[in-house]
Amino acid sequence: MDNSYLKNLISLKENGLYNENDPIYITAHRGVTMYAPENTLPAYEMSVELGYYTAECDIRLTKDGVWVLHHNGDLAMFGKEGTIEDHTYEELCSYKYVRGTNCDMDGLKICTLDEYLDVFVGTQTRPQIEIKTETYDTLGTVVDAVVKKGMTKQSIVISFDLRQLQIIHDLNPDIELWYLIGKITPENIAEAKAIGDNVWLSPCYDDNDDDSIKLALDEKIGVSFWTVDTVADAKRLYDLGVRYIETDIVCK
Repeated sequence: MDNSYLKNLISLKENGLYNENDPIYITAHRGVTMYAPENTLPAYEMSVELGYYTAECDIRLTKDGVWVLHHNGDLAMFGKEGTIEDHTYEELCSYKYVRGTNCDMDGLKICTLDEYLDVFVGTQTRPQIEIKTETYDTLGTVVDAVVKKGMTKQSIVISFDLRQLQIIHDLNPDIELWYLIGKITPENIAEAKAIGDNVWLSPCYDDNDDDSIKLALDEKIGVSFWTVDTVADAKRLYDLGVRYIETDIVCK
């Protein structure tokens, strides 16, 4: 594969952002997409091999109620018409990826939530699950999948929908939750804290300035920024006191 990941780790170390005493924790956004298409098993297997802190995925429900990994609702990744929700899991498995790196990998197909979780069993890398389908009554199946794999403490569930996070917390308060937001405000800090102690903020990096970033740190709430794609941006956050970032291209 492209060795830019290792080059960038060296760059992070040279800037004092990656050391054993005070490390920065990196999330692979949709997996290691310079190795395989986003939200596919090889992209997550590589995230484990390279030692990412977490690897984020997006899950949607198929027509027949299977949680599969896919970011957009449409099927552009397969060059097809329609949406994930309009197709059965069997139908989706027959489609080949036409977008992304190394689309011609043998056996590459849409990934289920269970298959994704299996990648992280017994590893140090944490699965990070973003719920994309607008649903509430089926969230118990996500919790059940995590519990069944024995990954309650290892997994992170994230969403822009505060109600979804509240439901998951009520079902199992041991699962760590990240509230996806734009700019950090006193209001969304309070909303996250109202759910419970095991809730972080996951703000958009581009939407925040020094004052809003310091607000979260002063309130002592966990915070992980997306997406941070340059060493300069990572260093800015690090110098402010942030230790968790999510990246598409591993901080070039």
